[in-house]
Amino acid sequence: MSITPLMPVYPRCDVRPVRGEHCHLISEDGRRFLDFASGIAVNALGHSHAGLIGAIQKQAETLMHVSNLYGSPQGEHLAQRLVDLTFADTVFFTNSGAEAVECAIKTARAYHQHAGDTSRYELITFNNAFHGRTMATISASSQDKMHKGFMPLLPGFKYVDFNDLAGAEAAIGPNTAGFLVEPIQGEGGIRIADEAFLRGLRALCDKHDLMLVLDEVQSGVGRAGTLYAYEQFGIEPDIMATAKGIGGGFPLGACLATEKAARGMTAGTHGSTYGGNPLAMAAAEAVLDVVADEAFLADVRTKGDRLRARIEQFIGNYPELFESVRGRGLFIGIKLKVEPRPFVGHMRDNHGLLTASAGDGVVRVLPPLVIDETHIDEFMDKLSAAAASYDVVQPA
Repeated sequence: MSITPLMPVYPRCDVRPVRGEHCHLISEDGRRFLDFASGIAVNALGHSHAGLIGAIQKQAETLMHVSNLYGSPQGEHLAQRLVDLTFADTVFFTNSGAEAVECAIKTARAYHQHAGDTSRYELITFNNAFHGRTMATISASSQDKMHKGFMPLLPGFKYVDFNDLAGAEAAIGPNTAGFLVEPIQGEGGIRIADEAFLRGLRALCDKHDLMLVLDEVQSGVGRAGTLYAYEQFGIEPDIMATAKGIGGGFPLGACLATEKAARGMTAGTHGSTYGGNPLAMAAAEAVLDVVADEAFLADVRTKGDRLRARIEQFIGNYPELFESVRGRGLFIGIKLKVEPRPFVGHMRDNHGLLTASAGDGVVRVLPPLVIDETHIDEFMDKLSAAAASYDVVQPA
């Protein structure tokens, strides 16, 4: 047998973490890494947060799973908390970001079709977006690399350039149900939507009775410096997908919607065996206890500004390697002039620094939201050493 026990769909590196300490990971062979990838924006509170660990332990001793056939005091409490904190009136809990986006897609279609307009099923999405790995979410992406081997795609999606409001308006047709957009494209390279673009999409939805669906799986839960990134653009969505940081490392996602947008999501239209289980609810409550606090979020913005400023000041020392810095809060991208994956590997393997590559030639810097000045100093030291020791291969 030549196939590995773990299906070989990930090109896994040689780092094999077995323990976490705050903002560091310790591998099986004892190496220590500064984790500025955070499980790809998941470990918002780091790896050993006492409040999160205690909440999970306490709930595990009490009740872990009962199914959604029964009332859920834990789910009801967390849902109300999210409703109070956001634009939403109602919440459906999932186990992942892809599931949350799937629910958002269904909710947008059901809004129209519940009212008898079965022609409205198409969502306009945006080039270089990433919405997940299910059949619907890869169909919502324009990226050919995600489509290969899984054709045919599901119908119902039309692609337009990101930040192209005129193109988005021109794409509206008789089958349009709404727009699905990341306010900050994560996998696409920390590309921030123009405020005029998002405000324009909101206006188009209001004009044509369409659903504005935001994918905040990566940008949400404090990552961009506010609880959700949409707050920074002066708009509110009709539907929103969230996940990653909301569980702090425990698998959890959610689809949030207004009462109007959720009018088609009636009994029997959607479900999840594990979604909203008491253990996940306890984890999210512990995360919100920390993150849903304006002083904490202001601190995220301050640390993000400081980290970006230090990176911007530094990259001029290596003009052959670095181009620019972008991002909001602790959702930061460093645009390289070379392919980012080898440099990410160099930082990891030779300097004990974990980051993540992204599209558009970008290295994502996604530290836990609980970093302090010592972690910023350590990051800059490691980035500097990595840049100094990296052999930039010049094009022939």
